[in-house]
Amino acid sequence: MSDTAVAYIVAGPLATITLNQPDAKNRLDIAAMQLMVEHLRTAAEDDAVRVVVITGSGSTFCSGADLAAFAVAEGGYAQGGTSALADLLTAMVDHPKPLIARVQGHVAGGGNGLVAACDIAVASTDARFAFSEVRVGVAPAIISVVCLQVMHRRDAQELLLTGERVHADRVLSAGLVTAVAEPDGLDAAVQGYVDALLLGGPEALRNTKALLRRVPTMERAEAFAWTSEMSAGLFTSAEAREGMSAFLEKRKPEWAP
Repeated sequence: MSDTAVAYIVAGPLATITLNQPDAKNRLDIAAMQLMVEHLRTAAEDDAVRVVVITGSGSTFCSGADLAAFAVAEGGYAQGGTSALADLLTAMVDHPKPLIARVQGHVAGGGNGLVAACDIAVASTDARFAFSEVRVGVAPAIISVVCLQVMHRRDAQELLLTGERVHADRVLSAGLVTAVAEPDGLDAAVQGYVDALLLGGPEALRNTKALLRRVPTMERAEAFAWTSEMSAGLFTSAEAREGMSAFLEKRKPEWAP
């Protein structure tokens, strides 16, 4: 593992971004958030990368904002920290390739935002989650933008207001994560999702992510107009021709492993 605060490794079609400050519980300081944005941009621009996994090293996935660093800085977290977090979550939500959170350890504060901003999240059964902001006198303001998009309303009310530390199964039922796995089965569970995603066409996945992001924000007529235009273009694309030919010929399309 690289000694950088956020490591970036590519293996075939998979890029892995690892929060790599285990002694600091993978806290989100400004430098770490900026590095994550840079790595996300690199993955987006690399045609060989098809899927991105975001994970942590050590026993903590991410403990949120580096309160100690921000407390001594002039202006505290409000001086650069809020905009850095918003930029990072925006880069994740708008990323053209599927993002998978591999949650190998505990999650607190802003770390929940990273989980919510991924398309798929798989957590170890021994991970614990807490929206801890209220217990240090603040609110989960910025991460609420992504968390409230995936969490069920009543669960969000309970977990964001109480700040209670809960098991992975609890956030699974709340909608924050997609699946949970035993610690020794976490990598296999993540790989299962990677393999499934690699069966989809790269442009098809990119456009499906756009649908998931945009359609819920549109009026019905606008949504039908936009999706009809997208569909017409996709059915005449080279990728669609290859995909449908492969289906009819009972073979794998050229993009599939």
